[in-house]
Formats: sequence, C-alpha cells, structure tokens
Amino acid sequence: MPLFGKKNSDNDKKLKETDIRRKYEFKDTLGTGAFSEVVLAENKSERGKYNAVKCINRRGLRGKEEALENEISVLRRLNHPNIVRLVDVFEDKTHVYLVMELVTGGELFDRIVEKGSYTEKDASLLIRQVLEAVDYMHDRGVVHRDLKPENLLFYSPEDDSKIMISDFGLSKMEGSGIMATACGTPGYVAPEVLAQQPYGKEVDCWSIGVIAYILLCGYPPFYDENDAELFKQILKAQYEFDSPFWDEISESAKDFIRHLMCKDPKERFTCKQAIAHPWISGNAALSKDIHASVKAQMLKTFARTKWKQAYNATAVIRQMKKLVVSKEETSSNHSTTSASTSGASNHSTLTATEATGPAGCSNCSAAAATASSMD
Repeated sequence: MPLFGKKNSDNDKKLKETDIRRKYEFKDTLGTGAFSEVVLAENKSERGKYNAVKCINRRGLRGKEEALENEISVLRRLNHPNIVRLVDVFEDKTHVYLVMELVTGGELFDRIVEKGSYTEKDASLLIRQVLEAVDYMHDRGVVHRDLKPENLLFYSPEDDSKIMISDFGLSKMEGSGIMATACGTPGYVAPEVLAQQPYGKEVDCWSIGVIAYILLCGYPPFYDENDAELFKQILKAQYEFDSPFWDEISESAKDFIRHLMCKDPKERFTCKQAIAHPWISGNAALSKDIHASVKAQMLKTFARTKWKQAYNATAVIRQMKKLVVSKEETSSNHSTTSASTSGASNHSTLTATEATGPAGCSNCSAAAATASSMD
C-alpha cells in the first residue's frame, strides 16, 4: 500500500487508519525520540506474541516523507532469516506505525564481552551470517550504507543464536539514482564515500571488513579524535595489524580483511567472493581462545556511554517483568507454562534499538526494535 494513503481507496485508507489498535494491544514504551517512540505491543489474536511498534509523529516527517517511504519500500522487499523484518505498516492522522519483528538477544559487542570464550571461528560464523544477508540484499539491488556493530543484533539469548541486521534508514535501491551522498557512520564508511565519488554496493563490503577487524582485536582499524584526521586515514585505507593484538590471529583472517578493506572498490571482494574465502567457508579460522584480549580492548575502546541508547534498558526489563507478573495473576492456578520467568524458551532480557533516519532526532527513525517474546 502506498504510504500516507496517496493512492488508496477511501475504504482501504480507513481500515489502515483504525486497525493498529484493533490488532495490537500497546503495552509499555521501550524507547523515545524527539518525534517517535518504540512501544511493546501484543498481538490480540495471538496472545503472548509480541512485536515492537515504532510510532512516528507526522510532525517529524514533514519534508522527509520520501525517506520513510524509501525505507519501508526496501524493508518490504526483504525476507531473510538474518534481517529484522517489517511486519506491517499503519497510519492515522497523527502517526505512522511500523510493526517490527522482535529480537531478544542484545547487541553484538555486549554478547561478545559477556561470553566465557571466543575464537576466530566464532567471529567467522558471525561474519558469514552478515555476508549471506548482505549478499541477499545486494542480489535484490539494496545497499544498506550503514552497516556497523550497533546494527547487528542477536535474535535470542541462546548461545547459538543467529545474528540479525537492523536499521535500514539510510538504505537505497540501486537504480534509483546515482549514490554519491556522504552518509553512514564515521569509522565504517568506505573511502569512495568520503571522497564524494559515485559508489555502489561495494561500500557495504568495506563496512563488513571493518566489523571483522574489530571482532578479531576489539578496536577499530581507523581512529582519531579529530574527524578530519580519521577521514584521512580512511581515504588512504591506512590501517595496520598491530602487535601484540594480531600476533595470534591467522594469516587467513588478515587476508580476508585485506580483500574487503581494499581501497579500490573494483578490486574489493563482493559478498559472494568473501563467502568463498577459506576463512569463511574453509577451516582456516583458528579455534584458539582470544576472548580476554578482545574483551579488554572492546571495553577500553567502546565505552558504554558511546553506545548508550535513547532508553533505559533496566527500566524496560522491569516493565516486562510487570507484564509477566500480571499475566501470572490473571492465569489459572493450574497453569504452569506462563508462570515461569526463567524456564520458558522465549523468555529473555529486553533491549530496544532505534535506527538513524527520517524521523525524530538524528539517532531516531523507522526503528529496528528488540524486545522479549514470551510463550
């Protein structure tokens, strides 16, 4: 359906305007921005099934409708197990509502820091999932343009959880015009973006190389307090595999990164080439535990304050527990499946992430939200 009812029949527009609260019961607010908020919502026809609804105030959309329509259009094209799914879109006179899939496992870096052990092989498995999802996007003409660790979320708290890509606020369709806009997150953008040259899907492959680098040592390949100096490093593709942090990392891993963080986009690996590399598809990734070193560098480099979200995670968990308690109190005394807060397969801690893009403040847009789903 065209957003904002531009080409809708009156009946269809009326249905979409009134249907959101008929289908979903809004629970607690998980996050807020200047013109948006993420709300935990329960599906009324499937009690116990939760989604995250991004409620975007139309006042924050003035002049930015096209950007939101683009994001929704992109998300509707994508249906992949490693991409956070847009379930539905609703609108009324004051808001646009994006109903998103819930993921419950938390952010990439947090999980790595919390792990008891961590190896090259673990990093390889994570990067493979990202590569397969981005390859799927690229085959459909979608360029993400803002791949970074904060946009990689675990689907569940299970140790073998898959990784999910979120935040398509800056994504663009190839063929929808020349891409030359300098956008993305400093530290993860490709040289051609900073050089303000026309670019394509190769920029995503560069970003995956940067993420792989961080996953293996705990710190970024490019860093400077001064953005101008940072950009100079990126423009030159000037990075090192510093001792002692890279001494125990395989040559295959370094070769893999060099092929992705290649200055010339024409020489840079595609996702398919990267997937075929021995570090991903072979047995080249080492099983040596590198957790202590990676954790120490992540904690030192990526301070919690730098990554803090526009919500209080502790408060969100508390709100979810209240829902569980309320559910227990109203359920039959003979029911035991819904009374447990630790034994149910889908119980977990709760987080919510807002994406960058057209609505709200600079860090808020059509959301990728993560929360807890309960049976």
